[in-house]
Amino acid sequence: MKEADSMSQSQQKVLQYLNEALATEVGLTRVLQSQIAITPSGSYRTGLEKHLRETRDHAKRVQKRQGELGYGNNPLQVGLGAAAGALSQALALAKTPLSLVRGSGGEEKVLKNAKDACAAEALEIATYAALERLARAVGDSKTADLAASIRSDEQKMLDRVLGEIPKLTDAVVGAEVEGSGSYDLSKTGAADAVRDAGTTAKKTARSGTARAKRGARQVRKVPGAAQAEGQVKGAVASEEDLAIARYDKLTADEIVSKLNDLSQIDLAKVDSYERRNQNRATILSKITAVRGEEPWPGYDELSAAEIESVLGEGDDERAKDVRSYERSHKNRAGVLRASERDLANA
Repeated sequence: MKEADSMSQSQQKVLQYLNEALATEVGLTRVLQSQIAITPSGSYRTGLEKHLRETRDHAKRVQKRQGELGYGNNPLQVGLGAAAGALSQALALAKTPLSLVRGSGGEEKVLKNAKDACAAEALEIATYAALERLARAVGDSKTADLAASIRSDEQKMLDRVLGEIPKLTDAVVGAEVEGSGSYDLSKTGAADAVRDAGTTAKKTARSGTARAKRGARQVRKVPGAAQAEGQVKGAVASEEDLAIARYDKLTADEIVSKLNDLSQIDLAKVDSYERRNQNRATILSKITAVRGEEPWPGYDELSAAEIESVLGEGDDERAKDVRSYERSHKNRAGVLRASERDLANA
């Protein structure tokens, strides 16, 4: 009995460290997205984009290992508090593109972001080094090997960013000292965010000041952040926190029938909640099928009227994205008509 209790404690401690690792991956995802948005094309941006893909993959691998170890089966699950804390930290660190382009010159902003990236990578390296050591100490070689593999990726990224620091510093000297700036806002995603924010604010202003402010906040959301935020929120969610009422009392088929109506953040919350509780394949498979990027950041929080207003701008690519997304989700007749009308007039 004593040995069984000891094994249980060891497994809980490994799960706690895995949970902390997942939280850092979620936080880093948001930071990378916002940094990419103001980084001009070149070797540094290419490195950031590559590492963003790696970071998303790391999060999936950590989650998979959590599931293999029975994450969520224990109602007194260790480490949920760490995930909640990391979520708030991630939200604080993940600056929006609009705020990042204010203040000092673009060259210096990119350099400061690179220094922040070094700190973030060092934290991740330490997190996985501790996880690897713990897992090996308790005989969990699979988790230890996973931690070692991800730590290697983080070390490569840290080395890459450190290698970019001299070049980014030279760009600051050129801009701030010699007066020959090289930063071009039009070559970053921030330029699109600024333009879209202004357009959306003008459109929504017709429906009142409060709605305009809400639209401006929504468009500033970092693309892809909704899913990451929902995943971590789901890790600490109770049944009452889910967008589907009486979730635990519904059958799998009943839950599946309601998933199309959920936003990306709510789908992610359900996915995380389901994985740590009943882990039903039919529900998880359906969530995978309907998850995807919104037509633009903040789309899920807009009303049908607000979306139709944006479609009136005449962007046929945006209209195609809306039509495809709506057909897989809420399937609102008015929005679909507006997208079809926009495409017909293109």
